Amino acid sequence: MTIYQAIASPGCGCEEQGRPNGLISIDNALSRIAAQAAPVGETEPIELSRATGRILAQPVRARSMAPPFDNAAMDGYAIGALTGEGPWMLPVVARLPAGQGGTQPLIGKAAARIFTGAPIPDGTEAVVMQEEVVRDGFHVHLQRRPTPGLNIRRAGSEMAEGATVLKSGCRLGPRQIAACAAAGVGMVHVRRRLRVALLATGNEIRQAGVSLAAAQIWDVNTPMMTAALSGNGLHLVATAQFADSGAGLARQLEDMAGRADLVITTGGMSVGEEDHMKPALAALGTEIVFSGVAIKPGKPVSFGRIGSTFWLGLPGNPLAAFVTWQVFGTALVRGLTGETGSGTARRHVITAEAISRKPGCCELRPATLAGLGAHGLEVVTFQDVTHSGRVARLPEADGLIFLPAETDELPAGALVEFQPFRQA
Repeated sequence: MTIYQAIASPGCGCEEQGRPNGLISIDNALSRIAAQAAPVGETEPIELSRATGRILAQPVRARSMAPPFDNAAMDGYAIGALTGEGPWMLPVVARLPAGQGGTQPLIGKAAARIFTGAPIPDGTEAVVMQEEVVRDGFHVHLQRRPTPGLNIRRAGSEMAEGATVLKSGCRLGPRQIAACAAAGVGMVHVRRRLRVALLATGNEIRQAGVSLAAAQIWDVNTPMMTAALSGNGLHLVATAQFADSGAGLARQLEDMAGRADLVITTGGMSVGEEDHMKPALAALGTEIVFSGVAIKPGKPVSFGRIGSTFWLGLPGNPLAAFVTWQVFGTALVRGLTGETGSGTARRHVITAEAISRKPGCCELRPATLAGLGAHGLEVVTFQDVTHSGRVARLPEADGLIFLPAETDELPAGALVEFQPFRQA
């Protein structure tokens, strides 16, 4: 595979298209979200053991240098000053396990049995691994002079006291918590959990697992979005399903907005007679920041504020809901939580097969990473057509490829943008 075509237009390529009905581009929508979404102000101290998934509100600084003392990097023998030419026979004058202080210095040509993490006695030139010496009773035989400092972890070589280990805005996962623990930090200051409410609409949806009557389908969006909202330092304060009817929908939205920082809805955002979300939002005086983006799938995605509460309206079709959540929802949550460094930035990949599609909107197609091409770029595979309601193949996908709005044909080996899925 040797064909590489550069992306002719920046971003999704839909800025220059004649977009119908006032649809905005992906990047325009993301810019509007970024301009609106300020982090929640409240913070709290929390034990490090309970901080997984939370967002740092204050930097983490090392309480002392790390390691706090010179120590052995492996099991072996601490070797004192050697004179003359080898080989040497050295008396073993001490045994030094980890956690034991008050060691005596090594004087002259002597050795001490030492274990990983144990303090290095004064006078030590190096630590020689146990496989490099021959033990003979109370002596060791050493053939070669070790490099000075060999296998010694010097005090402060990892962290200096007061050094910034993590910056504010960092999302705490296992790697970050390891660094905090190494810095001696047992409590961290984090932003409070973002309160989120989820409302799925549709006369036809029923809970997965129950028997279906005619014209009914199982509810995919509620369990899918509940899972998406889990493990991200969020607090899901309410979940509900509501029929597509005007009566009561405004009251339901108002109740959720009073309990949450962010209300997420799925469905009801089109312009048909059975789509009642927009009238309900209008009755509440909702400020609409945007309604409709030039993408496929997910064109109806919308964003605004119900009073002081943010609202994100996702499409009702499950794949469209998932795609728009990955692109817009995760960006909104990052803004509201103050998270930086999401790890889901777009990057270039190459297509394994040719693509033929209808131009007009930027298409976000689920794709699977399939290894590296001849020149080291990642190769992606994908389905021939994107169906906004189909999620059966979604578990196979690793992220989304962005097919520019003006493009109708791409050969195998074409360069496209790829955004990995944000994991909970």
